[in-house]
Amino acid sequence: MAKFEIKLPKMGESVAEATITSWLKEVGDSIELDEAIVEIATDKVDSEVPSEVSGTLIEIKYAVDDVVAVGETIAIIETEGGEVETPEITKEKIEIPNEAAAIEKQVKQVVTTSIIPNLTIQKTGESGKFYSPLVRNIAKTEGITMEELEAISGTGKDNRVTKRDILTYLEAKKANPQKVAEKVSAAITGASSVAAAVKNEVKSVQKEVKKSKISLQEGDEIIAMTRMGKMISHHMVASVQTAAHVQSFVEVDVTNIVKWRNRIKDDFLKREGEKITFTPIFMQAIAKALKDYPLINISVDGDNIIKRKNINLGMAAALADGNLIVPVIKNADQLNLVGMTKQVNSLAKKARTGKLSPDDIQGGTYTVTNVGGFGSIMGTPIINQPQVGILALGAIRKTPAVIETPDGDFIGIRHKMFLSHSYDHRVVNGALGGMFVKKVADYLEAWDVNADF
Repeated sequence: MAKFEIKLPKMGESVAEATITSWLKEVGDSIELDEAIVEIATDKVDSEVPSEVSGTLIEIKYAVDDVVAVGETIAIIETEGGEVETPEITKEKIEIPNEAAAIEKQVKQVVTTSIIPNLTIQKTGESGKFYSPLVRNIAKTEGITMEELEAISGTGKDNRVTKRDILTYLEAKKANPQKVAEKVSAAITGASSVAAAVKNEVKSVQKEVKKSKISLQEGDEIIAMTRMGKMISHHMVASVQTAAHVQSFVEVDVTNIVKWRNRIKDDFLKREGEKITFTPIFMQAIAKALKDYPLINISVDGDNIIKRKNINLGMAAALADGNLIVPVIKNADQLNLVGMTKQVNSLAKKARTGKLSPDDIQGGTYTVTNVGGFGSIMGTPIINQPQVGILALGAIRKTPAVIETPDGDFIGIRHKMFLSHSYDHRVVNGALGGMFVKKVADYLEAWDVNADF
């Protein structure tokens, strides 16, 4: 018999870990090749890990809700054969500056024994930041408190603190050992007073929490937020606190598009095997406008602007449980209408059936959300960080409008909709934000009703 280690696979760019959400097999169960054995979750996507071999599951390394780093062994399967199979994996070695070891050891000793008896580094801080197992281990080893960790400026995705960030913080401590030594001395001599201050602070916070607690009435029901719901909540609050949100609105006449789609939709389905909706048409126009205004297709990194080379359109999709997910159409500007339609339909289907992979939601540079699908004529969407803009598509409505002709102006029925553009005023001024959304409208209104597909 041989043993095969099932490792957490790589799940897309910048995905460093995942949470075990459910074991589909138990110890002693038979496993077939490519059979799913465990369900995992990253920031927004739930997926399954299939077995690379057939055999018997003999060991499970992690429990449900454990956070596992990519490349870690999560289970062992016993297979037929005589050799132990261990897939090659490279693990990072944590290197901590040695020169500051003595001082850091003192800091750790004082903090853990005098001020905070049980040093606990949580997966998620009060700010909503998520800390990876690697970062938490370094923090525990070096005696970094949760308060210190929260104060470290993260350079990772969604402002996460990376290994480099925490090591840079430790280097900064090393660069000024006298200051650290003074803090250590003060902490040792005044440990009791500090502990009392901490205790009073805790009591104060508890009092505030108790004061702000919502009272329940008879018949009220408490519903716990889902994991995805909590992550969306933190992400949206962080975005509002980060970006200076401004909106521009444009009304668009899409009568020609409505007529064109009604004319070709049956032939399109017959030839391409795909239903064509309005969404790919709008996506194509947005991609064109982003090429015209590349300074909308950017991200902000401190005092620097990152101008994105690729145009990757996020497409917000509502899920059955009420949550939202944003699959990404990669290199959207390079797709013709048929290609765009297939991408939109494929990602929408994956979202509905829970089949999106982590890579399907990575790398977005600009986001589009269809608020009109729920009857809203316009909206003021929150920017999907670290992007600087998001466009809301309102409902298409029949409205009376003035029609200009060579024989004079007339009142007629037209199909119209609103485009609502939210953008980050730190880097996108009103002129640029307004010109971009107007350009999208121009492309839509210029649609040739007699065009082929």
